[in-house]
Amino acid sequence: MCSIIGYCGPVRDPKAFTEGFAATVSRGPDDTRIVDTGHGVLGFHRLAIMDLSDDGMQPFELDGDVVVCNGELYGFAAERALLEKKGYHFTSDSDCEILLPMYREYGTEMFKRLDAEFACVIYDGRTGEFIAARDPIGIRPLYYGYDKDGTIIFASEPKNLVGMCEHIMPFPPGCYYKGGEFHRYDDIAAAPVMSADGLEKACVKIREKLIAGVEKRLVADAKVGFLLSGGLDSSLVCAIAARKSKTPIRTFAIGMSKDAIDLKYARQVADFIGADHTEVFMTPDDVISYLPDVIKLLGTFDITTIRASMGMYLVCKAIHEQTDIRVLLTGEISDEIFGYKYTDFAPSAEAFQQEAQKRVRELHMYDVLRADRCISVNSLEARVPFGDLDFVRYVMSLDPEMKRNRYNMGKYLLRHAFEGLEYLPDSILWRQKAAFSDAVGHSMVDILKEYAEGLYTDEEFEAKRVKYTHAQPFTKESLLYREIFERYYPGQAEMIVDFWMPNREWEGCNVNDPSARVLANYGASGV
Repeated sequence: MCSIIGYCGPVRDPKAFTEGFAATVSRGPDDTRIVDTGHGVLGFHRLAIMDLSDDGMQPFELDGDVVVCNGELYGFAAERALLEKKGYHFTSDSDCEILLPMYREYGTEMFKRLDAEFACVIYDGRTGEFIAARDPIGIRPLYYGYDKDGTIIFASEPKNLVGMCEHIMPFPPGCYYKGGEFHRYDDIAAAPVMSADGLEKACVKIREKLIAGVEKRLVADAKVGFLLSGGLDSSLVCAIAARKSKTPIRTFAIGMSKDAIDLKYARQVADFIGADHTEVFMTPDDVISYLPDVIKLLGTFDITTIRASMGMYLVCKAIHEQTDIRVLLTGEISDEIFGYKYTDFAPSAEAFQQEAQKRVRELHMYDVLRADRCISVNSLEARVPFGDLDFVRYVMSLDPEMKRNRYNMGKYLLRHAFEGLEYLPDSILWRQKAAFSDAVGHSMVDILKEYAEGLYTDEEFEAKRVKYTHAQPFTKESLLYREIFERYYPGQAEMIVDFWMPNREWEGCNVNDPSARVLANYGASGV
């Protein structure tokens, strides 16, 4: 993971710029470089993943053009070969060195050609203007705001911009900025339902495309590890990787010491695939003491995101401190495209599809944000196979009636795609999904709720929560998170559109807690 910044005009407050950019040095602790283009400044904190030599350091420059990119460009070698035939020369093995030649050849059409997780800012030396862009799902973060002179500033995280911009917003995924306007180049959530594949053919393609998505994310010049919860999604990623690796893969799981459901399942998966497995434990004291740090690093007040980040942050912290791993593969994004416990209540296939589209468009504010921040703050890079663009487009194109839970088993297509092939034990492949709050331990969420209950009387809760008009807190736990958020990001709550909650308009989903534990169909999931 790296950190970028683009100040697209004269730097109004050099001290604020320096301090703001330094706030994310943990994203790229290996090296820092800042280039003054004469019309603005581009900066880069490097975490060396591809081409570990100095040749891979950014910003890259080409005949007056300059680029900084936090990204992983899959299949870049083939694109580089095409560019070499056009006369371009390359001095590194960095994937991001192809960006400026691509910009010269294709202009902003280049973004449609990228199979990538990326956020970048380009300075065009011929026109003196800046262009910025972000991948279609928003797996790599990018934010923007304006200084008091109206100059736009782009940066990897909100904390870069707090001291320079009055209002900070996420850069919209699947868009590029040019000429003072945002232009959409890809709306991956809107992939039309056009596949005529039946269930069996669809499952074959799902398997093939997910395997390809994992395989391309194993390519790195730095060491790769895997987060393994014991749930279906991370277990499949690890099982696929284990088959592609010549040596045992390294897997990591975390849980509360006394009631972590998924630790035992993660161990079963690790043993089955022959992984070198590590368990990390967290305590009630950890949950409370690290809460402000987690909210600060996340830049959110969302309940689900914060709860799920407690374990993820601590396991990544242990990986950073105890290993030389630099890249982590994770299992995010499966729920949003295949369905979750609450989507069992979707009243129709059309409603299921609309909900999936909404969730994919908002991923960058929730699960994707969580994975990025928890991993990057510990100087690691996140790679998300379920976010592979070809994979997501295909799953979104399937008849949503096939994806609905008509089989008494959520994510049936994904499970059936790997059935009978011995990637995983049947006890894992067909296990009901547990909410993350159960997976790391029932007690974790209870600890957070009890802590919040003890901080406010009912009268104090009512008086304090009504101060917030956007995404108004509705429980004492959500008020606690909002007050901590405002401490670090005052007045910036609109960066997050709302709380991640089940669709309350559906019968059975009008609940007051985002956890699947409160849904009537949770059943034996938390066992």
